[in-house]
Amino acid sequence: MEPLELRRAVEAGRATASELGLQVNDVVVIHNSDRVALRLVPCGVLARVAPSGHLADSAFEVEVAQHLADVDAPVAELDPRVGSRVYVRDAFAISLWTYYEPAGSEMAPADYADVLLRHHAALRQIDLDAPHFTDRVAVALREVNDREQSPELSDSDRELLSDTLSGVSAAISIDRADDQLLHGEPHPGNLLNTRRGPLFVDLATCCRGPIEFDLAHAPEEVARHYAGADHDLIHRCRALNWAMFSAWRWRRDDQMPDRDHWRVQGLNQVRAALDRC
Repeated sequence: MEPLELRRAVEAGRATASELGLQVNDVVVIHNSDRVALRLVPCGVLARVAPSGHLADSAFEVEVAQHLADVDAPVAELDPRVGSRVYVRDAFAISLWTYYEPAGSEMAPADYADVLLRHHAALRQIDLDAPHFTDRVAVALREVNDREQSPELSDSDRELLSDTLSGVSAAISIDRADDQLLHGEPHPGNLLNTRRGPLFVDLATCCRGPIEFDLAHAPEEVARHYAGADHDLIHRCRALNWAMFSAWRWRRDDQMPDRDHWRVQGLNQVRAALDRC
């Protein structure tokens, strides 16, 4: 978010928590992109604040968290002192989560694979109406093919992303027999190594697809410890994931920090991943 909108988001998160009886003496911005994560001190809450246009996504994330808490999944939990719901204030959607202190140690690939296996097992236990990963690909493809939405994308790079999104997605989704609920983006930034153990966050990306779609977000070494993974499929999913990532970065209104760097890096990663398919 831009500085002015960020200040409004911080105040919306602080005021919402305070009105619910939580003590907030300070607010620390943990993450800032199209939505922000705020640590509220000293009440021990993580506030996730998004523009109200993302209200449906925030509500879906809360629903996913509630289902997964019921089956003891390795995920961050909503704060038990307030209602398990999304609050709306000053054109922002706000959800309140437990803040977890980091453990401070780097997670070994085998441990990463283990927590992802447990998470997938938990996801198989819940009944949830979630989109297929190809629905997300279709949204990214529309962004790439709409020159008004991505005016700075060159013709050659537009063709690269369009061909990857459409062709690789179609190849992956031919056989859906093994599809299941997935985290959607279980990359290292969405896996907290806490004193309570590793916990996944950012549950709004939950979707259906092959487990390799999730594994393609994790470091490459993780897949070697995940029994039964199709490594060729992981390579194709990795190319697809980087193409989606690149599509978001080339949006006219994308607000990711260091966007210019990630625009170049994303396209380079797409090409590198395609070379391995």
